[in-house]
Amino acid sequence: MWRIKEFDDIVELVSARRLGDSLSMMENYFLTHPQLSGRDALSAVRSDYLLLMDYWKKGFDDPQRNTLYEQLLRHMYVVVADALLQHQLVQLPSLSSLHRAARQTRNDWSVASVKEVLEAYVSDTALLELDQPHMRQQKAERIYADHQQFMGGLFNHLCTSRQWTDSYARAVEDMLLSPTIDAHDQQHMLSAITIAAMNIFDMNKFNVLVHVYENTTDEPLRQRALVGWVFALDAAKARIYPELAETVQRLCSSEQCRKELTELQIQIVYCMAADNDSRLIKDEIMPDLMKGNNMQFTRQGLVEMEEDQLENILHPDTAERNMEQMEASMRRMADMQRRGSDIYFSGFSQMKRFPFFSKLSNWFLPFNPLHPEITQIWNQKKGNKFLKTITYLGAFCDSDKYSFVLAFNEVLSHLPEKMLQMIDDGEVSPMAVGGEVSVKEQHQPAFMRRAYLQNLYRFYRIFPQRSDFCNPFEPSTALFFRNSIFKETTLEHAMTEIVAFLIKQKMHQEAFAVLNNMGEKNRNAEYYIMTGNLQMRLSASATEHSMKASEAYSKALALLDIDDTDGLLREKALKGYARALFTEERFSEALAAYQKLLALTPDNRNILLNTAVCMINLKEYDEALKILFRLNYENEADTAVNRVFAWALALSGKYEQTTKIYNQLLSAEQRNASDLLNYGYCLWFQRDIAGALSLFRQYAEVEAVASLEQDFRMSEQSLLHEHGIGDTEIRLMLDAVNGL
Repeated sequence: MWRIKEFDDIVELVSARRLGDSLSMMENYFLTHPQLSGRDALSAVRSDYLLLMDYWKKGFDDPQRNTLYEQLLRHMYVVVADALLQHQLVQLPSLSSLHRAARQTRNDWSVASVKEVLEAYVSDTALLELDQPHMRQQKAERIYADHQQFMGGLFNHLCTSRQWTDSYARAVEDMLLSPTIDAHDQQHMLSAITIAAMNIFDMNKFNVLVHVYENTTDEPLRQRALVGWVFALDAAKARIYPELAETVQRLCSSEQCRKELTELQIQIVYCMAADNDSRLIKDEIMPDLMKGNNMQFTRQGLVEMEEDQLENILHPDTAERNMEQMEASMRRMADMQRRGSDIYFSGFSQMKRFPFFSKLSNWFLPFNPLHPEITQIWNQKKGNKFLKTITYLGAFCDSDKYSFVLAFNEVLSHLPEKMLQMIDDGEVSPMAVGGEVSVKEQHQPAFMRRAYLQNLYRFYRIFPQRSDFCNPFEPSTALFFRNSIFKETTLEHAMTEIVAFLIKQKMHQEAFAVLNNMGEKNRNAEYYIMTGNLQMRLSASATEHSMKASEAYSKALALLDIDDTDGLLREKALKGYARALFTEERFSEALAAYQKLLALTPDNRNILLNTAVCMINLKEYDEALKILFRLNYENEADTAVNRVFAWALALSGKYEQTTKIYNQLLSAEQRNASDLLNYGYCLWFQRDIAGALSLFRQYAEVEAVASLEQDFRMSEQSLLHEHGIGDTEIRLMLDAVNGL
């Protein structure tokens, strides 16, 4: 979003409690920007500050001095924030047009006046039932049109409102919680407040979002408020408003709030994966869906094709197989939708070019079929059942429902008459791609929250002037679990769950950021296991973490030794510890760890194999072969076992058995480069220079000569020397591989 460095610097001074410096800097800014208002407010702050300083200079002991200083800091922030808003209203086209449109309506935007209009709307719509049917529709259309125009202006006004006073915030809060105002209107207003609070932090707007979340009985409104206060949260402002951190502490003390915050974080991540999900649907799922039906897109629209009788005779199983693939793809999409993926983003993002979406406020409207721009489409007879069934039972967000209704008029003439007739007669039920969503599920808080997030995501991805607004889906905001304001709160109990989720999504850097936001007192065994896990996946420089993976796992084991109540967790920590020691080439310690694991699971194939590898690295070949002979006998076709077995045999001088196994490994359709290298060593040890050279050349074709030279010089030099191969011979072999 568009920023001004001077304002950021002034706010930083206020946050650092440097009131005098911030006053001087703001006064200079006003001098160079005479068009800005706010000088009187700034002068009032300066006068009060000089008075405070004067009393201090005279040696008066004022018990309210600290409180007064805090208040002046807040007043100073309000002056700066309002000046920044003025700049935005001039410099940013979309905000400028919103502000201008709100003023041009000439409505009274005082809370009392707004409340009166909104309550009158509820009364007027209720009284429609008393009118004669022939008059009702015309009157209803007028009421809804006037109301929608008013709500658009109110949305614009709230979006571009200045910093709120305490009394104004309380009045707005009462209106949002009032049972006499339409719930859709309250939800719409709350979205406008959220946008304003995200663009420029306002403690009073933030408090309204929090109080609505805590006190409303309307679940969709509550979920919008949750998303709102999380996205509006600015940890840096806690230095100006200490109660901000106290509010977050209080919210996180609620088990329900912690649960919803955890779900919200996961849902945001799924939203941000929309592009990857879209590619998966396009490349893997949609082709199977199209193969499984007899519909075809033509210039005349969607046409039902006749069955190909010859195809049925020649390939009688094709149709059944295609249908099975289609059903599997439908289930796959339904599973993605239930998991939280935004399966409709790609399709519906193409349907946001209607004039309806040129109005910013329409992107955040709860779906209402009485909206004047869609009501005629909604009430037309042809295809009515198809339209309503898909709209109500599809897992669509409000924005996509409006898109679908608006697009329906254009595609209606292309839908097969036979299909529409069967739907109207109740012979078949239309089903949205991805499966129907029951009314019960749609009333679940998680579904409501996800739908609202998808509304927001579409706006911040598609709206032409989206860059004028603070995007909550930027990584710095979206991954709110790493926000420092949540550190040392009870939300830390949920952080390991989020870290595990992020690891599963292969978001390792993000997982580390969340993990590092946990305070010392909550760093339990699970924390250290995850730290070790991430250290194994990322380099030390990438994680900016001084602790080695083995050290993290060691700490986890120490904590579990004190409170060994979870055997599975201990086994997990021990596996990680052994793997980390092996990676750090501490083979003796790794072997000891693997032997402890064998005591717990003596027949575990992976642990046995890793134990043998440790022994090989420690040159305990006979002990390793005891294990490998058993594994080879039990898993004769196991490539991983055979690979280790062959290498152990080669190092122990049992070349005849080694050759047999390597011939089997290299006869595979896809050769493993390490087999070429290791078999080459094996032949070289036996002085079969020609055979070794041939294998090394094949290896170099796969991995490059430079890689082979690195193996010779660094990884295997001591091994080669042990088998009587000196530096000169190594050089000769490399030159021969190069073609000399």
